[in-house]
Amino acid sequence: MIFSFDAFVTDALFDRSGRAMFALGDGTVRLQTQDGFVTVEAHGGPLGGAVLAAAVHPSGVGVVTGGDDGKVVWSRIEGGEVAATLIAEVKNKWIEHVATSAASGLIAFTAGKDVHVRDAADPAFARTFTHDKTVSGLAFEPKGRRLASATYGGAYLWYARIADQKPTLMKWAGSHIAVAFSPDGKFLISSMQENQLHGWRLSDGKDMRMGGYPSKIKSVAFFDKGNLLATAGASGAVIWPFAGANGPMGKEAAEIGFSRDSMVVRVAGIDTHPVCLAAQDNGKIWIAHMRNGRIETVKAEKGAPISALSVSADGKFFAWGDESGEAGVLEIPDISGPREFAG
Repeated sequence: MIFSFDAFVTDALFDRSGRAMFALGDGTVRLQTQDGFVTVEAHGGPLGGAVLAAAVHPSGVGVVTGGDDGKVVWSRIEGGEVAATLIAEVKNKWIEHVATSAASGLIAFTAGKDVHVRDAADPAFARTFTHDKTVSGLAFEPKGRRLASATYGGAYLWYARIADQKPTLMKWAGSHIAVAFSPDGKFLISSMQENQLHGWRLSDGKDMRMGGYPSKIKSVAFFDKGNLLATAGASGAVIWPFAGANGPMGKEAAEIGFSRDSMVVRVAGIDTHPVCLAAQDNGKIWIAHMRNGRIETVKAEKGAPISALSVSADGKFFAWGDESGEAGVLEIPDISGPREFAG
């Protein structure tokens, strides 16, 4: 299924039931139904608006979006009807990053130098964590109790429900623009403005330098039960090993699917299998199996740079969107068999 939304695709996600959801630069959210899509006017107004960030609601139903109108909105289909609930509003601020946790039921979002936390089950709950510099990334740990925020000089770790606290600073010089926890919660990974990754082992704070990228790493994805990390930012997908207590420390990354005329800009992975997807700035998308070495193109048509990519929880479908508003939901082929060679 291929669609044209005529607006920048900010994110493409799947809800708990496996239905696709697209958050768009025109302020709308498109929710997949049996008959196609329904539209939710989540952000904007007379002067327009844009969705800047999105995450699946902690309940698994619908999507939470942040916009340049300062609003955080939960869009969904409930009881057969389209619904949109205003979770929070911060006047005269852009909501550029959103993170959610199914484990704790919490929703976090940034507004300039502040990180705000809400509880999906308690409208009265609110926490605000203030930083010295603008916050450029958010991520919940797997258990949803702690929250990492990326900013200049490192990443902060906060206990998401505690009002007054001194956060733990994972320090590293430079501007950090995104963060991600490993699925086992043992490592924190940061993407940096300086075209590199940085990592910390949380048990002792030991640093992990993960450099060598020709461009900014706009996307990372753990897969294969957390044993592997795929990253964008190079001419192929860069794969880091994370098995064992030391993760990638002392190990080399591998680059797969190298292309001379394009860059990988988005990656995604199947949680339970050694299979990752990579999307390029020329519109192409391919899938790779890390055990048998098979690589297969799943979107061959060239187009605008891919801006969003995700895999359904069951690993059967992927959703994509690009900067021009083209989008799709496609089945992931089974490439687990042995590699075939032409005679």
